[in-house]
Amino acid sequence: MAPDLQEIVEQAADLLRAPATLEDRDFHLVAYAAHGDTIDPVRMDSILHRRATEAVRARFERHGIARATGPVRIPADTAQGQLARLCLPARWNNVTYGYLWLLDDRKQITDTQASKAMPLCERAGLLMARQARERDDLGYKVADLLSTHPDVRTQAADDLTDAKAADPPLTVAVLRTPSPEPLNPWLLPHSVLTTVWQRDHVLLIPQANTTNTLTRARRLLEERNAPVQAGVYTPCPTLDDVHEGWLRARVAARTAPPGETRDWTTLGALRLLRTAGDEALAQTTQTPGTQRLLQNKDLTETARTYLDLAGNVQRTAKTLNIHRQTLYHRLRRIEDLTSLALTNGQDRLTLHLALTLTPHLT
Repeated sequence: MAPDLQEIVEQAADLLRAPATLEDRDFHLVAYAAHGDTIDPVRMDSILHRRATEAVRARFERHGIARATGPVRIPADTAQGQLARLCLPARWNNVTYGYLWLLDDRKQITDTQASKAMPLCERAGLLMARQARERDDLGYKVADLLSTHPDVRTQAADDLTDAKAADPPLTVAVLRTPSPEPLNPWLLPHSVLTTVWQRDHVLLIPQANTTNTLTRARRLLEERNAPVQAGVYTPCPTLDDVHEGWLRARVAARTAPPGETRDWTTLGALRLLRTAGDEALAQTTQTPGTQRLLQNKDLTETARTYLDLAGNVQRTAKTLNIHRQTLYHRLRRIEDLTSLALTNGQDRLTLHLALTLTPHLT
């Protein structure tokens, strides 16, 4: 968030003597300023969760704020515990970029006073338009870094270097959600470049800021009740390496359970997912016998646990909570189904690769 926007909100709160909140046009929180202790659930949720709910957004938009060129009064909604408020659109060049909200349950802000705050809103609209344009331009360049065309990637790297927009080495992070949930750009550091590419949220993060930025980005997506799979590749030494870094980070994200982050360097054999398409990997690693095994859930779990524990019978039986004789019986059935001998190293490798990769193949 630009310091100027915080200053504008504080000036508006002081001028109109009311608590003020600035949100972008998607109702993401940009800045807020207190004035007294007046608050209601809508303001509290906006501050705590950094975004208004869809219900609040729909309720406010019914008052025409998206098209308004001047102040709009929103009446109280006692059923929702919502106080009356004044909405001042932050516009620039006839485009609404955000909304300045002021709690005014007693209608103490006169029309004359509200009109005096409109220049502040115009200034906010200009700054938000400028930042939106800058972020969009940089987002397009980041998308170009992920292009399949080498010349496009080279030009994007040169442009970002000339603009001093990125300072390698970087962490390339991929955040995946079931649907392309919005990621609030106002709450990410300016040093972070981001774009959406092939349904991935792709972030280029200075290495020193990786953990905090990734945590913040994940939280912003999870606030929309979206389960997030995250993967990272680091260090990415130059902008020319971002394309490969993204491909590796998305493999890491693909293998991460929802709510977790996986690093490419920790994937082990799962890095094979980067080397070929799913169909080719399935044809390479699966056999008719392993396909038969995969149809039996208990035997599949037994085989995977046994191989993950390096063939340790005692630990495998304990992990599965079964008797050792039951385990021996299952292992014989696994060999019969797969036509693979668990005492043969190559057969064990074949089976372990099939069991490791198959859950991640589509």
